[in-house]
Amino acid sequence: MTISRRHFLSASALTAVAASFPAPAIFGTEKNKKYRVALAGCGWWGTNILNAALASKTVEAVALVDVDKRQLETELNNVKDKTGSEPKIFGDFREMLEQTKPDIVINATPDHWHALITIAACRAGAHVYVEKPICHTINEGIAMVKTARETNRTVQVGTHRRVSPHNQAAMEFLKSGKLGKIGHVRAFVNYPGGTGKITPDSPIPDGLDWDFWCGPAPLLPYNPRMHPRGFRQFMEFANGQISDWGIHWLDQVLWWSQDEQYPKSVASVGGRFVLEDNSTWHDTQHVVYQFDKFDLVWEHRLYSGNPPEKHNIGVYFYGTNGVLHLGWLDGWSYYPNGTDKEPAEHGEPKLDKPDDQNIANLWADFIDAIQTGRKPVADIENGHRSTTLALLAVLSQKLGRGIVWDGKNQTIPNDPEAVKLLARKYREPWKYPE
Repeated sequence: MTISRRHFLSASALTAVAASFPAPAIFGTEKNKKYRVALAGCGWWGTNILNAALASKTVEAVALVDVDKRQLETELNNVKDKTGSEPKIFGDFREMLEQTKPDIVINATPDHWHALITIAACRAGAHVYVEKPICHTINEGIAMVKTARETNRTVQVGTHRRVSPHNQAAMEFLKSGKLGKIGHVRAFVNYPGGTGKITPDSPIPDGLDWDFWCGPAPLLPYNPRMHPRGFRQFMEFANGQISDWGIHWLDQVLWWSQDEQYPKSVASVGGRFVLEDNSTWHDTQHVVYQFDKFDLVWEHRLYSGNPPEKHNIGVYFYGTNGVLHLGWLDGWSYYPNGTDKEPAEHGEPKLDKPDDQNIANLWADFIDAIQTGRKPVADIENGHRSTTLALLAVLSQKLGRGIVWDGKNQTIPNDPEAVKLLARKYREPWKYPE
């Protein structure tokens, strides 16, 4: 493989480069400090996060990183318009870490890059805001948690529903016991859509370093369905709907079930029954997670919504006193069993524009966690557990059978075939994190 100039630092040099940075002390009481932030991944979602960070007045943008010069230029103009400043631009995150030494790195790259960039940033002394899901394979997540703890860096995961007001209100309701004893939970994302169509491969656009974009993943022919934004349905780079949208709702379940953070077993079925495009993950998936005190079911469809049930996205909690639906644009609703004796309850959503998310609240929590030394509400360990739920389902689907999960030791006992899927071989020169 020909390595471009941007790849002049070998993967084996990552540790040496990171070790050259002195780890900054916890910022403590520096309440008025403006943190030097770098954005890795200048697509639409990275832009949303950086905009929220800039609006908070807690940061100054010192660097932008992207292998697509088109996205770099757009984001550079965005920062100039908002702040009047001009951050340095890079095509290689390693060069950025070496030259600018940021206090914070926002990691909004595709899923297959989350682990390497987060680990390198922590080792370089930066705190990290990393998008969900935190990784592409489970052992990457284990390495990310280990690195965050060893380097004493604050790592916040973009599961912003932990700070959304209506999600917090629903959690208070659930934990109050009003729903009674809960034995079953169903999480789901079902969107309408057609069969799709094949998008042919095409020449690599000018300004895009496609080799670096693929990075540790297989080097596939460029296809506009993969970049920008479409990568999540291609298994080389992401893990489909359960790892994209599903991670939010699986995280809500683990937020509720504080004393049970991993299942005993996982079984997944599904397939490509409707889609006729060139994506590579399933358009239909059903997963059963067995916990000690409840079971959890996940379902998604990429071709049919859910109008009869009112809600097409979210999670249902089924208790002895009724049912609670926790959603997104529709807030939360409690449906009691005896509707003639007890009124239903509803909480309206409180969401930030332009994307109806709550990034600003999560960013504020991130900064406070850095300043106080506490763990953030969406700490890397929480993000790892929720991501693991999604990836266990993917693993079971690939095997075509159920698996037993030892959550305490984070392995699949007596099942070498399944254990192999906890990691994957990286493309040279990139090295899988230990």
